[in-house]
Amino acid sequence: MKIVLAPDKFKGSLTAAGVADALAAGIRQVLPEAELVQVPVADGGEGTVSAALGAGFTPRRAVVAGPTGQPLTAEFAVSDGPERTRTAVIEMAAASGLDVLLGGTLDALGATSLGTGQLIRAALDAGCRRIILGVGGSACTDGGAGMLAGLGARFTDDAGLDLPLGGAALARIAAADLSGLDTRLDGAQLTLAADVDNPLLGVRGAAAVFGPQKGASPSDVEALDAALARFAGILGEALGPAAAASKDIPGAGAAGGVGYAALALGAQRRRGIDVVVEFTGLRGKLAGADLVVTGEGSLDAQSLSGKAPVGVAAEAAAFGIPVVAVCGRSQLDAASRAKAGFASVHALTDLEPDVDTCIREAASLLRRLGRDLAVTIVDSNSRKEPVR
Repeated sequence: MKIVLAPDKFKGSLTAAGVADALAAGIRQVLPEAELVQVPVADGGEGTVSAALGAGFTPRRAVVAGPTGQPLTAEFAVSDGPERTRTAVIEMAAASGLDVLLGGTLDALGATSLGTGQLIRAALDAGCRRIILGVGGSACTDGGAGMLAGLGARFTDDAGLDLPLGGAALARIAAADLSGLDTRLDGAQLTLAADVDNPLLGVRGAAAVFGPQKGASPSDVEALDAALARFAGILGEALGPAAAASKDIPGAGAAGGVGYAALALGAQRRRGIDVVVEFTGLRGKLAGADLVVTGEGSLDAQSLSGKAPVGVAAEAAAFGIPVVAVCGRSQLDAASRAKAGFASVHALTDLEPDVDTCIREAASLLRRLGRDLAVTIVDSNSRKEPVR
């Protein structure tokens, strides 16, 4: 029997690789001869670099500016091969994310994406000409101005002085000098791995929808949206009509507007799970599988909107392979589970009602789930019934 284990992380508890390891350990207790293929996945946000490393990419590190300017070391992943096909996988969250904020203090007006641009430059230095940028979990709302600055752009005020970092300062932008942009970008292929379809501005824009998560008050949201509009106008003039129109493209509002800057540079936006499926080679590993096990920490309504487990289920469905989901907790009803493509869902809270215990003891509980799942497989095979 061949079983493909393709979970996402259990946030705050285990990495995707850790989830797969725990499930595999439990399954082997009952099915020691089973072929277990572990393919940790992600949806383009946190864990995407780990998924690339699990697929054989090489880890690289660079010292970059954190979201409030403090230096930090961020990891990215690089594939082997010649420069023309060498790929880098970058998580914006590693350089400019909420989880790396100094002291955990939110700074809606001043947080910057500068470090993300510096990470892209580090990838270019590593010889990569294909760059996948996962943009979940950002701390900033600066329209990607910081990212562009990290790649060599200058933004100045009426006096010709460089603007301070952060989204609020964009209210004073008067000019964009892009002559210093890294010329290697011209020969690079940039992929924006983003599931959100928000535009840059307005009631569905970066500031209005995501700003409050980053500490923005209602007045901050209003100020940031106006600043982003001014920035988009100036950048559009500098880059031309196509870039100017990028502010309205779905995904421009991703990561506080970093999506806009990436699209303005010619990036292609793709669903995060689609990108991960591709670079992990998941499709090829599904061939001949009898069962796929996927999952994430919480299965809920958001999971149905392009999250990793549903993407994995869709891939498996193309091969006619049944899919079982595991999770910390599930808030999906039977109809939603079926629509997502799951034959069954198994939650840690089914074994241990206390959520804090589930988080703390996720590995041991997942081993139990893996063992129980294997027992179900044995019983189903003896009765010639599908796994549930």
